[in-house]
Amino acid sequence: MPPIALTPVSGRYLSFVEREEIAILHAKHCGVRAIARELRRSPSTISRELRRNASTRSNELTYRATTAQWHAERRASRPKVSKLAANDQLREYVQDRLAGAIARPDGELVAGPDVRFIGRRHGRRADRRWAKSWSPEQISNRLPVDFPHDESMCISHEAVYQ
Repeated sequence: MPPIALTPVSGRYLSFVEREEIAILHAKHCGVRAIARELRRSPSTISRELRRNASTRSNELTYRATTAQWHAERRASRPKVSKLAANDQLREYVQDRLAGAIARPDGELVAGPDVRFIGRRHGRRADRRWAKSWSPEQISNRLPVDFPHDESMCISHEAVYQ
């Protein structure tokens, strides 16, 4: 097993120290709510952790912090490489449109999408960088138009956000 990080990743996930505390209190036959009060966590978090990572050796539900941490790290890792990281042409296409710097093959710059201005109090903000850039929705909707027969050049707007 790889080395275990002792510091918590964030307040959202359980750290190895918290998992050890759960293992100790669970071995002392403390209830889920008592463990939750001790760790200042939700009882549902503790219950879910015990249910997910309990091993059933010798017909008893035992909880081990090291194996629980290993399983949590294994579940957290994403084995799949993102589409933008794998496809250079797609990444360049998306980055150009997010930056608002799109050029035709002859080198002439193409203006970004013309969005209707609805504001009342202030004038247009055409001088701002984001006024010329494309939104992830506009980029993902434009890809099938520019690359109609290339399946590798399709991406959702959510993947662009990430």
